[in-house]
Amino acid sequence: MCGIVGYTGYRDVIDVLFKGLTNLEYRGYDSAGIAIRDDNKIKIYKSLGKLINLKNEVKEKQTEIVKPTSGIGHIRWATHGSPSLVNAHPHTCTCGNLVVVHNGIIENYKELREQLIKLGCEFRSQTDTETIAHLVAHEYSKVNDLEIAVRNSVKQLQGAYAVCVMHKEVPDVIVGARKHAPMLVGVGEGENFIASDTPAIIEYTKKTIYLDDNEIAVVTKDNVKITDVNGVIVNKKVEILPWEPVALSKLGYKHFMLKEIHEQPDVIRNVLNGKLYDIDAPISLNEVKISADILKKLNKIEIIACGTSLHASLVGKYLIEDFAGISVEVEPSSEYIYRKTTTDSSTLVIGVSQSGETADTITAIKQAKEKNAHVLIITNRPDSNMARLADSLIPVNAGIEVSVAATKSYTAQLISFYLLAIYLAEIKNSLDKSYVKNLKHELIQLPTKIEEILSNTSNIQECARKFSSFKNFIYIARGINLATAYEGALKLKEISYINATGYPAGELKHGPIAMLDETMPVLSILMPGGVCYEKVLSNSEEAKARNAKLIALTSSDDDNIKSLFDVVLKVPQVNEILSPAIACVPLQLLAYYIAEFLGKDVDQPRNLAKSVTVE
Repeated sequence: MCGIVGYTGYRDVIDVLFKGLTNLEYRGYDSAGIAIRDDNKIKIYKSLGKLINLKNEVKEKQTEIVKPTSGIGHIRWATHGSPSLVNAHPHTCTCGNLVVVHNGIIENYKELREQLIKLGCEFRSQTDTETIAHLVAHEYSKVNDLEIAVRNSVKQLQGAYAVCVMHKEVPDVIVGARKHAPMLVGVGEGENFIASDTPAIIEYTKKTIYLDDNEIAVVTKDNVKITDVNGVIVNKKVEILPWEPVALSKLGYKHFMLKEIHEQPDVIRNVLNGKLYDIDAPISLNEVKISADILKKLNKIEIIACGTSLHASLVGKYLIEDFAGISVEVEPSSEYIYRKTTTDSSTLVIGVSQSGETADTITAIKQAKEKNAHVLIITNRPDSNMARLADSLIPVNAGIEVSVAATKSYTAQLISFYLLAIYLAEIKNSLDKSYVKNLKHELIQLPTKIEEILSNTSNIQECARKFSSFKNFIYIARGINLATAYEGALKLKEISYINATGYPAGELKHGPIAMLDETMPVLSILMPGGVCYEKVLSNSEEAKARNAKLIALTSSDDDNIKSLFDVVLKVPQVNEILSPAIACVPLQLLAYYIAEFLGKDVDQPRNLAKSVTVE
């Protein structure tokens, strides 16, 4: 959940570290720090809060800095120990000669800490990371070789880690190691990088080496060596990053979130490109290896995900069951991994994650693979850990998403599920061909309809201003848009800190209706085309009778809506089955504008991280 960047080479080391950390800010953090090798010393600078505080701290002490030649930096999201200077990374050993930054959680740190205290190590923080610093320093004292010291140390660690180490006595060498947490090496000429994610290095190089679990990288300005934990050389492929530095620019938008909302029409086009060639041709998913024979053997499909990806998965369940007639279970990854499941070789397991590095989902996928299930991954990062575990893959092609609150990646996941559901239906021949043809035609039209919403947002802004002072919200829907209600409520919670809850509309009178009065707005998602429309309308009337303020999200021109609701947010007409891909956009914008009116940090909401790499 934190960010790491390391550098050795000819550039301004501090500038490289700060730019790298800036490009990782989207991951979420509460403190920051850097360690540089300068004038044959290890110098450490830390601060609480935003990165600008660290920049100011370094600027104030600029006179003591000569010419750094290497360094490591870190932004921390607190897990062990509260946000404080003493708990901020980097951490050192007792003598201060060795310095460490770390992402992940060390599960046996207490036992190691007790052992190291007995050996004379002096601990200053409450973190698990400081244990690594003392442990590596102790091993170094025995072998006088930093690479071997790191190798011997990580063999003793239990849990997840991406760790970078420097030592005063080993000039301009950075040693990195990983297990269950992402880490990569950026390859340059006369310089090399190490980082937890690609945005940290993309300004300088597009050549990368992805470390796998239990691998160690020794990085100098002229060389990169990769070994396993036993010291055996591993020959790794150098891969080329698919993104340009401009992907990290706001391009004139006030926030990344607003930019990414406006990118959604093109994101849908990207997802469809190469997969939906023609409405008369079958869906093409080249990396999905689900044949008719595999389908015949399937007893069920399990979809595992977290957060926003979980909501996309609920739409996926509805689509697959409706189109292909296959039973689908959707479960939070954090629940799946702690119970006895019935997953077996006749199960298709679909893992969904924007980052592809979500710790709970990775653990769940590994458990499913142990039971011989076929694993399909839907992710925005085809270079991720989850993608490498996949038997089948659907890359969603949303591009780098910087804002912590997922928007375009959610829409891309939705479209991927539409394509997958149609793909399965075409293999099974379970849908009428004319229906499928019309569905494909409407899928192609979705980007234009979303552009219509984005071209005039004044009504959404007015609604946001009107309701920005309310402390609680309820979102209701039925059928396929129940997941839309969940996702809309989540977006409002994430970035405005307003308590918002999504409910099945029919459940209002089974408890939540007790909360309704003039202080509790109810947002109803009413998409015509099936029985759900009239039912949600009826549930909205029940809310109105309790004096609740009502907002409608609809494509209907029904006069009953105009007279019943205080505010009506209109979207273009669309087949009800496709409406989640349309309905999510006004809800993203509503959450965005409410948060902006309240002066919240839209792109980096408190306590949240973009990539949740710990369980």
